[in-house]
Amino acid sequence: MTTQQNIGTHTFYTPFGKILALRENGVIKAKSIRYARSERYKMPIPLESLESYEILDKTPVCPQHISPLLERLIGKTDVENFQPDESPQYLTITRPEKFNENEKLPVVVWIHGGSYEIGCGDLPTSDPTLWVKEQNIIVVSISYRLGLFGFLGGDESRPANLGLFDIIESLKWIKRNIVNFGGDAENITLFGQSSGGDAIAHLMISEGVDNLFQRAIIHSAPLGFRLKRSKMSLDFFQKTELLKDEVDALKMTESYAEFLPSFMKYGLKTSMPFCTQYGYPPLCKEEESLPKWKENAKKYDVLIGLNNDETAFYVKTAEEGLYTYFHEKILNKIVRKTTESIYEKPTDIFAQNYKEGGGNIYQFKIHSKLKNNYIGASHCVDLPLIFENESAWKNSGLLKDIPWNHIQENGKKMRSLWAEFARTGKISDHSERPEILELRKI
Repeated sequence: MTTQQNIGTHTFYTPFGKILALRENGVIKAKSIRYARSERYKMPIPLESLESYEILDKTPVCPQHISPLLERLIGKTDVENFQPDESPQYLTITRPEKFNENEKLPVVVWIHGGSYEIGCGDLPTSDPTLWVKEQNIIVVSISYRLGLFGFLGGDESRPANLGLFDIIESLKWIKRNIVNFGGDAENITLFGQSSGGDAIAHLMISEGVDNLFQRAIIHSAPLGFRLKRSKMSLDFFQKTELLKDEVDALKMTESYAEFLPSFMKYGLKTSMPFCTQYGYPPLCKEEESLPKWKENAKKYDVLIGLNNDETAFYVKTAEEGLYTYFHEKILNKIVRKTTESIYEKPTDIFAQNYKEGGGNIYQFKIHSKLKNNYIGASHCVDLPLIFENESAWKNSGLLKDIPWNHIQENGKKMRSLWAEFARTGKISDHSERPEILELRKI
């Protein structure tokens, strides 16, 4: 059935159920498939079969408040396109339209960032259409609980790490069902940016994930924020106790922000109030994390890295506050110090520890090569390189001084390298590198 020129539908007949997908722009996209259900503060219950399925008009998202900073960084959010849902366990599968039924394609699972607080798997700024079509891979984009609903807990009535359990359920679903969409269930790569990358690092040391994935691509994980959080998390948990039974989920997300100023005493990590929590299932104790990564190093191929000027957008484009009064030289020093402490040094420690465990690990860094780019290679600048979607990124403050052809030229080469890693766990020395990328095997 064709609804308009170049747009049609495709039906997947699977043991899970009959799933209608859209055929457009050279890909087939099965949107918003529910993989689990949950009640507030309860473990996710996996779906064994499809309850019912229709292509939704609006994208389901975990209740969240809009971030003005993120809107400046990436672009305005059209809230009319999204439907808040406290049980946001959905995934979207994007597959090439041209497809040999006998082949099994490598699968990349996209785990979005947003400080464990905002975002969803299915955003125009992370549309994998071009990557899928160009590199002949399948991308599965997942959504999971965030904020108060998924990443703040402390007792049996409000467990920690529920968002992590959601992601694990999505991976179990993918493992069981992806073959019905042409994917290779034995070749699954997790790909995440920012808190999504942090989540992947912690999935690598979680209980209950054996054989669910083979590789990990970790971008800009704020690993410097993962340690010594327990006092802050407990404080936040106790202060939000009065919100736990609030019927209006959106009111909950608006109300917790009033507590955040009182956490400044905990330092820079208060800029990310939600996170995975050590010492609660499915994670080990904090002091066991590095040894656990070393112990598991031979299980997963890893590609990990960051942008050279991660914190620049936050520091150098602040519209109010202390930073607005500093000279550019001082701002550059602040960017370097904060990028080192939050991203660079912790990534180096992770990579070295992983190598000592006998793991196959590559490390990368993205630089800005443009003279007039005031913020350089800031946080999120890697996203349009992988998810090249000009209409979604055209109003991004992040790309204000970056010509789109620069994104296209570097992005195509980077997508090829990342797909090579997803297929094989290796990147050949002979594969072409973009000029902005520094890449080495550890």
